[in-house]
Amino acid sequence: MVTNSTTCPAPMKATSNGSFQGDSPLDYAIPLVILQICLVVLFTRILAFLLRPLRQPRVIAEIIGGILLGPSALGRSEKFLTTVFPKKSMTVLDTLANLGLLFFLFLVGLELDIRAIRRTGKKALGIALAGITLPFVLGIGTSVVLQNTINKGARHAPFLVFMGVALSITAFPVLARILAELKLLTTDVGRMAMSAAAVNDVAAWILLALAIALSGSNTSPLVSLWVLLCGVAFVLAAVFLLRPLIGLMASRSPEGEPVKELYICITLSLVLVCGFITDTIGIHALFGAFVVGIIVPKEGPFAGVLIEKIEDIVSGLFLPLYFVSSGLKTNVATIKGAQSWGLLVLVIFNACFGKVVGTIAVSLLCKIQVKEAVALGFLMNTKGLVELIVLNIGKDKKVLNDQSFAVLVLMALFTTFITTPIVMAVYKPARRGVPYKHKTVQRKDLDTQLRMLVGFHSTRNIPTMINLIESSRGTRRRGRLCVYAMHLMELSERPSAISMVHKVRSNGLPFWNKVQGDQDQMVIAFEAYQQLSAVTVRPMTAISDLSSIHEDICTSAHQKRAAIIILPFHKHQRVDGTMESLGHAFQQVNQRVLRSSPCSVGIIVDRGLGGTTQVSASDVSYTVVVPFFGGGDDREALALGLRMAEHPGIMLSIMKFTLTSEAAAVAQRQRNNTDPITGYSHADDEAILSEIVASKDQSTAFEEKVVGSIEEIVSVLKLMNKCNLFIVGRSPTTALDLVEKGSSDCPELGPVGGYLASSDFSTTASVLVVQQYNPTADLHPLVEEHTDDGQVYDVPDTPAASIHGSSMV
Repeated sequence: MVTNSTTCPAPMKATSNGSFQGDSPLDYAIPLVILQICLVVLFTRILAFLLRPLRQPRVIAEIIGGILLGPSALGRSEKFLTTVFPKKSMTVLDTLANLGLLFFLFLVGLELDIRAIRRTGKKALGIALAGITLPFVLGIGTSVVLQNTINKGARHAPFLVFMGVALSITAFPVLARILAELKLLTTDVGRMAMSAAAVNDVAAWILLALAIALSGSNTSPLVSLWVLLCGVAFVLAAVFLLRPLIGLMASRSPEGEPVKELYICITLSLVLVCGFITDTIGIHALFGAFVVGIIVPKEGPFAGVLIEKIEDIVSGLFLPLYFVSSGLKTNVATIKGAQSWGLLVLVIFNACFGKVVGTIAVSLLCKIQVKEAVALGFLMNTKGLVELIVLNIGKDKKVLNDQSFAVLVLMALFTTFITTPIVMAVYKPARRGVPYKHKTVQRKDLDTQLRMLVGFHSTRNIPTMINLIESSRGTRRRGRLCVYAMHLMELSERPSAISMVHKVRSNGLPFWNKVQGDQDQMVIAFEAYQQLSAVTVRPMTAISDLSSIHEDICTSAHQKRAAIIILPFHKHQRVDGTMESLGHAFQQVNQRVLRSSPCSVGIIVDRGLGGTTQVSASDVSYTVVVPFFGGGDDREALALGLRMAEHPGIMLSIMKFTLTSEAAAVAQRQRNNTDPITGYSHADDEAILSEIVASKDQSTAFEEKVVGSIEEIVSVLKLMNKCNLFIVGRSPTTALDLVEKGSSDCPELGPVGGYLASSDFSTTASVLVVQQYNPTADLHPLVEEHTDDGQVYDVPDTPAASIHGSSMV
């Protein structure tokens, strides 16, 4: 008697004996999965880098990478597939990928705040419902067409629901990344989109649970009903039993103290246990992890510590495996012939039409402007990871065949890819601001409030910035100096970075919620300084890509009516006195701010002004030197120096350099060969110097030196290199070119500042290079000044808190 039997491949052993023993590492599970992870991460990161100019989220690169590694491209080589992704290894690969996905869905649940969803306004709720209903209806119609063509034999009810869910989903994490990239998260459009997407996300998971319940192998409707009832019972048990337990652990994790390792272990184990329970019920292990993430309390440090512990390894290493696992199931070659390509076009059209038209229609009914409504429509059409999860579950449940699966994956890829360019084309939020007078430190009325925007990257910058603020506060009256301390943070690929951006408050204050007690440790120093001084300090946060963070700095400075922006130099001093660069990107940030600033700009080269800690007002004892060559930048530097001289602990030395006639001619030729300085007036220089001489202030010393060469200028400057701080203009009008003597690779410092910042000149004197705001210069303003009454406003005398600018990313 002959029997038909299928021979299964032998399971892979974990480790090999090594190549010297004659074993091939690729025949064993651990070496092979290590190779797969390294290949996947390298390949997807290279694709992400190539797609960066198109401002595409990383999920696009990971989806494309998965498809390219699968049978659609590289996998067409049988040797490649059998060597790197053999069938016997897929169980291990899928297990790791789904385990990583399990914890990623836990992270997504941590990011979703149900209370915020409950507070969703009627507009966002209406947009969310429209963005689900119309695409779901079109998905039902599309499912009928596909069932009669490329997906024959699929059970009607599960296929109908899967198609509806696939077309109606909005990928919440991917949408957040796109909004952050486009600096729309804290605009009205961004808030509306995020609120609607959050509602959409929850609804999609409920619909997906329904689809899975209907797609079981047992066709009895009672089984599907039993699965759904058990799923509801699990959610209720999680809310009423697990939530108090996790809340107890969170309440025993106070601010400022480390979270106990036992609490972290218990929570992560609960994620696995709940995943096991929901998989046993017959929904999917992902639901259990997602529910646990939602019920974790968002107050206090507990949720943040959980994110910090697992997000890098999950999103960096294991999550890309899921995209490859999907890509290995996607064969674009199955889409062939006019019918298949026509169905792909139909699916894409229905997906876009349902989302975009439904969202636009409700948005217009809510009296949202047309451009904003169109932008909302395409933003809500964003697909991503959740879409792939739906499609993979549908394929695993035999609801989708290879061809329909490939069609839907390409639909998700296309709809997400077009989101960013279309939104950039149709919606450009106008940056408009009210014009104001005092955009420089130099001014006629010295009793008006001075506003400074001080940027810092890390704790390294803070002591010097605070000591610089203390030196600049003046003595005339309380509230005369208002400082906006802006923490400059690079937008990373981490989900937690998006969460922080989304929490930026509309008045420009930091991303933390003071009611919850979460605080940015780097801003505490500024708040403490405010309590001990007469300076008003307003913390702010800019979270953006370094290539565009200058836009946040400049627009915020205009919104807050700042007179000067002060930024840290891109190099810091090492112990041996040499300057070490933090990266070319930070230098470019400073250069872009200099080109586009709506006010004066200062760049501080930090050599430990006041030491490594904040100096109290009574202990301030600085010597400040202002080398004066002439011109607007030098006058601005001098105005700031004179303000510092009001502090009882500061001595100001002004050194005016007058060139001989021959040296002046050389300097004039150098200036003509570079950028001509506009608006220079010798009379303005003489006027401010005459006032200084006439005042006879004991804290100010004035001296004039006649020099005829670079060497003579250098020798005079070196006599003063033991001071605490140099304040120099970026573009002096009569100085000889000192670049060859100093830092020629830093044009943002100018000739004098570049030399003073060089390690050859000094290792103790900090340098503040100042560029005065010049409205006649060829700058590139990022804010269009506009006011209905045509007036130019002065800085008000009221505290800074009375002015609210729009928030930044």
